[in-house]
Amino acid sequence: MDFLELFNKPNLIAAHRGDRSRKPENTLGALISSVVRCDFAEIDVQLTKDLVPVVIHDETLARTSDISKIKAFEDLAPWRVSDLTLQELEQLDFGSWFDGSYAPILTLEKALTFAKEAQLFLNIEIKDASHVFADDVVVEKIITLIQRTETEHLVLLSSFFHSYLPLCKQYASGIPTAALQAHKHPNDLIPYLQTLHVDAYHPEEKITTRDIVARLRDAGFFVNVYTVNDPARQRELFSWGVNGVFTDSLRGGDHDYFLQIPS
Repeated sequence: MDFLELFNKPNLIAAHRGDRSRKPENTLGALISSVVRCDFAEIDVQLTKDLVPVVIHDETLARTSDISKIKAFEDLAPWRVSDLTLQELEQLDFGSWFDGSYAPILTLEKALTFAKEAQLFLNIEIKDASHVFADDVVVEKIITLIQRTETEHLVLLSSFFHSYLPLCKQYASGIPTAALQAHKHPNDLIPYLQTLHVDAYHPEEKITTRDIVARLRDAGFFVNVYTVNDPARQRELFSWGVNGVFTDSLRGGDHDYFLQIPS
């Protein structure tokens, strides 16, 4: 089964940044904990200074690492991911802020290797690095790793920076893509998505309506909504025809496990 075939299943649950209610987000532990508790996991990817794709959400490292406590890095504040090499990032702890346990930086290569071993579907969100790196450099580095690990069938690529999405199709036409959208839908939504050649649309929960979902599904797009922690809202969205919801909290192996946690 590949990612698009997965969308034939109803009521899909996506682990937002992995199982982040149990483990520090975007770490290997969060992916391990998400297995069997979700239909697919979502992770965020950006490039290091030496162009290595790593799994982290924020553009800077202060929230999810101990970098602010390390004197050797104090001159690098505000500690952008793109200002440090992988070797430097490997000196940081990405777990103690969450539960006191050490967790190393997760590279995309390690995440893909684990996904292949566990047969875990991964939604890879490409963070916008257009102000630092050329678009084709970002996309090429990520696609190359996916192809090298032979995980094309397990991956969907998404981004808020929509210019990456047609490039993804140019590098690997068989990997599905999705446009992420917050605050307001683009004008002429359906034609716009068609110009991007995407397979899915991932809107913010606040801007998702029954009419929008119906129009998207009629046009052949899959719809996955973020971030939905309320069980009643999840059920409502599924009743409208939404394929999947991204959630911050996972419990069991079936879908009657919704648990609301603070954002």
